[in-house]
Amino acid sequence: IIGQDKVVESVSQVIKRASSGLASPKRPLGSFVFLGPTGVGKTELARVLASEVFGGEKSLVKIDMSEMSERHNVSRLVGAPAGYVGYDDGGKLTEAVRRRPYSVVLFDEIEKAHPEVLNLLLQLLEDGQLTDGQGRVVSFKNTIIILTSNLGAEHMTREATLGFKAETKKDEQATELDALHQQNSREARRQLEELMRPELINRFDDILTFRALTKPVVSRIFDLMVGESTKLVAAQGRTLKVTASAKKLLTDRGFDAHHGVRPLRRVIERQLVGLVSDALIDKTSKPGDILKVTANRGELKIDVIAS
Repeated sequence: IIGQDKVVESVSQVIKRASSGLASPKRPLGSFVFLGPTGVGKTELARVLASEVFGGEKSLVKIDMSEMSERHNVSRLVGAPAGYVGYDDGGKLTEAVRRRPYSVVLFDEIEKAHPEVLNLLLQLLEDGQLTDGQGRVVSFKNTIIILTSNLGAEHMTREATLGFKAETKKDEQATELDALHQQNSREARRQLEELMRPELINRFDDILTFRALTKPVVSRIFDLMVGESTKLVAAQGRTLKVTASAKKLLTDRGFDAHHGVRPLRRVIERQLVGLVSDALIDKTSKPGDILKVTANRGELKIDVIAS
């Protein structure tokens, strides 16, 4: 997770405390609210936690809160009671955790959930368990609970725009960026307090606001994404080299203030990987060659350099 050091440190401290046996044995291992705009790493951190703490992304249980906007949707989470349609199916949440008790449970876009769903979360965080529609008690004490929200995102566009312009942490805009982040954090927290009752907010181990991504951070994320393609090309005996001009073109196209780096992977797949694929399929290269990607006048170009 790049560019969110304080968030990662806060989450790590809570997980370490639980792992050392110093946290409540009845509650989940950790519970967090992740605030911030789209495309800054909220969901990605949940995936990484599932992989690093529980051994794989299969341990991530994702619940889309946009599907839980009605009062009756609560039964979809814990299962319908006896005599109702869907009784035998079990709840989407309780059944997933019953089958895989060591999980990261991600409630995505919590602001879209019905208040009754929030009441269910209060019970989960308070008791560390839920009773499903069939009367079975499902323990959540070995789970990590994460809620994500875009609350306040409409105020974060300027932070994201300024962040992408900031070249380094020593940039003259860094102080303004920090001030904007603190202001946006307070606004997001204020909106969260309007959404949730104090007794629910106080149950979370931490409420964390993700930062806007600076240009160096986006550059590192680009390197991470392209690294996957570099390994695949290397497996075919070639070396992929992306020049600074090509990198700038792709990162400029793949980042925007409203969606963060979420479009970046799509841009890389369609424009960079597509170009490399053509060079491999056309057999214009052979093992040992270098595939050099450059940019000129807004267009990508690939050159095959013989070994």
